Amino acid sequence: MFERKVTEKLKEWKEKYSRKYAVLLQGARRVGKSTIAENFAKKNYKSYILIDFSNVKKKVLQIFDDISDLDIFFLQLQSITSTKLYEHNSVIIFDEIQLAPKVRQAIKHLVKDGRYDYIETGSLISIKKNVKGIVIPSEEMKINVYPMDYEEFCWATGKDYSILKQIDEHNKEIGQAANRILMRDFRIYMAVGGMPQAVEAYINKNTFQEIDVIKKTIIELYKDDFRKIDPYGRLSMMYDAIPSQLALGKSKYYLSNALNKRISKRDEELLFELIDSKTVLICNNVSDPNISLNLTKNINNFKLYLSDIGLFTTMLFNNKSLISENIYNKLLSDKLEANLGYLYENVVAQIIKSNNFDLYYHTWVAKDKSHSYEIDFLVSNGSKIIPIEVKSSNINNHKSIVEFSKKYSSCISRRILFSQHDISNDGMLELKPLYLAPIIIDKLK
Repeated sequence: MFERKVTEKLKEWKEKYSRKYAVLLQGARRVGKSTIAENFAKKNYKSYILIDFSNVKKKVLQIFDDISDLDIFFLQLQSITSTKLYEHNSVIIFDEIQLAPKVRQAIKHLVKDGRYDYIETGSLISIKKNVKGIVIPSEEMKINVYPMDYEEFCWATGKDYSILKQIDEHNKEIGQAANRILMRDFRIYMAVGGMPQAVEAYINKNTFQEIDVIKKTIIELYKDDFRKIDPYGRLSMMYDAIPSQLALGKSKYYLSNALNKRISKRDEELLFELIDSKTVLICNNVSDPNISLNLTKNINNFKLYLSDIGLFTTMLFNNKSLISENIYNKLLSDKLEANLGYLYENVVAQIIKSNNFDLYYHTWVAKDKSHSYEIDFLVSNGSKIIPIEVKSSNINNHKSIVEFSKKYSSCISRRILFSQHDISNDGMLELKPLYLAPIIIDKLK
């Protein structure tokens, strides 16, 4: 079992809120929700019962038909599962709760009873589909579960993440040799990603081709979920279009291009089903960063990124039946021919979102209207904002962030450019290596 940061949030829930709320671990498929829940139960309770609704016996489901007498209900549950429950020291896990909407509705009464704690897990796109005809319990506290971030990846693979914190605190160049090694480590994370199955395969020294098969299986699982919502395949087309649209440097996500047709109201509804699934990350364009990021966001003007950088890497080169070891080796040594700025953009988007920031970007036309400028990401830090640019190579070309800093100087606290280069400064612009992005963004909270 990998160490996960969400465990600290579960501890806080148990200590402060478990008498009033069940906790719902929500997120995309295969991010580790079930494993996190069971491991937490093992370490923090005297006993637990896990009911997996994707593989549950009929006699277990039947006892939920009538919960009017909870004394009888809990006796039946303990008898069927052969597990003794202890008041205020046992937890019941409802795994894949989206498959049992009536059980989810019963949470209200179970929590009110107060004898035991409750953890639910579920894949979001199915949760949303299976709520018709039930009352969504207000006694749910939701915790988002994301793919493993870079710090968690370092914990799992035995890398010393504390060195990166020391580098950030020192805030001086570390030298070309050390920077090259640390960037290669970070690109390994970009290649493998944060899905626990892929990370485990990497630790077990599987080849990148074998890891790629695991990631493709996860992508197909997502598409199976999409087909439950849209059997015509439009959701899958929207999902598949994300890497190519980013690769083409488009200033927004074009739904019509993804579907290769004029869009309908139903297409737009499906797009937001995709966003709700947490398999993708939405980054909204803001019209006036000087006022507010949230208040001036344009809900019809946005980019989409994938929720996991490893899946993005696999989809990026999906023109082959398998990604060759040679392509992965070129990625790790930074020798791919293509400009991979959008690949680094995706990993920074993932880092920002996993730190509970909403994603925003800003575009504007130059005064002479000859060209446009774009800031990759904007992060709110109190009453100030921080523009963030991401470059794969040419760090000297950062006209956009320079012009943005002039235009909005009164509301900017810092200016950051992430790239593969060592720590340095260009006037007020902070040049930081990408492997420090998780630390720097975490400190902005």
